[in-house]
Amino acid sequence: MTPNRQTLKRIMEAAIFSAGRPLSLEAIGELFYEDERPSNEVLRELLAELHEEYSRRGVFLKEVASGYRFQADAELGEWVTRLWEEKPQRYSRALLETLSLIAYRQPITRGEIEDIRGVSVSSQIIKTLLEREWVKVLGHREVPGRPAMYGTTRTFLDYFNLRSLAELPTLAEVRDLDKIGAELDARLRRQQDEVQTSLPLEVAVEVED
Repeated sequence: MTPNRQTLKRIMEAAIFSAGRPLSLEAIGELFYEDERPSNEVLRELLAELHEEYSRRGVFLKEVASGYRFQADAELGEWVTRLWEEKPQRYSRALLETLSLIAYRQPITRGEIEDIRGVSVSSQIIKTLLEREWVKVLGHREVPGRPAMYGTTRTFLDYFNLRSLAELPTLAEVRDLDKIGAELDARLRRQQDEVQTSLPLEVAVEVED
């Protein structure tokens, strides 16, 4: 027997708060046995209700690529971040430009990134992006040396509060790397302020050119 709507909503609320990661609609549905599982339509309705109920509070329900999670309001970041002694550092321009090119031109090789930027890309930048799981190797270009081709990940979308790459500014709107990097930098700052209630802030690593 399916629990009533209020109980369903409380179950979903508790699960999303406790998960420590975004929960997809499928994962939320799997909280229930088959004979009590509500339809996806009902789950979406309840998620919309939760979103509305939390819209005027200190935390809010956010949908990202991997699903739904609760986050602290960015306007409260000045106070919430005092819970952590170490402050997030800003990423270097070189890293943001590299990440921007991967996001917009994927699949793309390191050599192609260097051709566009006009300077070499340090191994540390690629290593950092891979370790953060913001990018991954999609395959290898069938040319001499078979260089790795990079693309962004679902983790990248989640971290930057995106549901899909379509939410990035179009290239028609952003025509140079400085503006693309500035957009990602702004999203990083917002993300560092929008603290997930169940997880500590991740500390960014400064990567120099």
